[in-house]
Amino acid sequence: MTATIKLGQLAEFLGATLRGSAEKEITGLATLQEAGPAQLSFLANPQYRKFLVDCHAGAVLLKAADAEEYVGDALVVPDPYLAYARISHLFDPKPKAVAGVHPTAVIAADAVVDPAACIGAFAVIESGARIAAGVTVGPHCFIGARCVIGEDGWLAPRVTLYHDVRIGQRVVIQSGAVLGGEGFGFANEKGVWQKIAQIGGVTIGDDVEIGVNTAIDRGALADTLIGNGVKLDNQIQIAHNVQVGDHTAMAACVGISGSTKIGKHCMLAGGVGLVGHIEICDNVFLTGMTMVTHSITEPGAYSSGTAMQPAAEWRKSAARIRQLDDIARRLKQLEKRVGK
Repeated sequence: MTATIKLGQLAEFLGATLRGSAEKEITGLATLQEAGPAQLSFLANPQYRKFLVDCHAGAVLLKAADAEEYVGDALVVPDPYLAYARISHLFDPKPKAVAGVHPTAVIAADAVVDPAACIGAFAVIESGARIAAGVTVGPHCFIGARCVIGEDGWLAPRVTLYHDVRIGQRVVIQSGAVLGGEGFGFANEKGVWQKIAQIGGVTIGDDVEIGVNTAIDRGALADTLIGNGVKLDNQIQIAHNVQVGDHTAMAACVGISGSTKIGKHCMLAGGVGLVGHIEICDNVFLTGMTMVTHSITEPGAYSSGTAMQPAAEWRKSAARIRQLDDIARRLKQLEKRVGK
């Protein structure tokens, strides 16, 4: 069902300054290029300012400086992107879950499921698990023994929680995510790998979001820990005993090796890799494809690797990189001669 909200109501919801008709009805959200007269748009990136001139949106979320140049209706806010994020939930068409247990679900006799939870078709909930009020467990989810899911959690279809996974309140987990899988632990005995039992669990804080096909391994001894407000994109690998601080965010395809500790308010861009047993302090930003091989003790932005070039130029650069060791030796010899 399409939501219809008056512009004045949206202004009140955001605490925005309204410029235009409070009675105008808004039925959805769209980009500046595509928005129609019943839709709301926003300008967050300056490179899209050029689209304001021909914009047909019913209203636009704008900063005060941009609103001065715009002739149409507007909601003036300090941060248009943040305002868009808040309003987006008002127009979200995602179906609302209805409390109850589907008749095909399989629930252990000693599992505790709050009557206000929604358990989908063919879900399995094992012995000793506890599901709080307002939780949605989607179809074909597996909730292992002694797992705990806090209030208002939402598990999309086909989420897997192995045994002893503890999840806080308002946690969102997308399809295909696996929490509590056995960590990659083996001891080598004369060339033969001997498996190490992974007897820890996984603990997830409040307000965490976990993307599609992301894996968080259980700890070898203590739990793998994900702090409050952490946001994880799709296809991320978090190994056993990793600790992630509050409000850290990671983009797709990040890989974190075992026992690494990541601080609070960090940002890891796509494809970042971290070796094991290192520590990253708070407020670190790692750019895309960075390979982190040692601990980081100072906040700031860090990068590694080389940026894209035309192939011919890259081949020349790669050839020169192979020559660096020889160049360094020759430079040392020249410095010695000059010194003499």
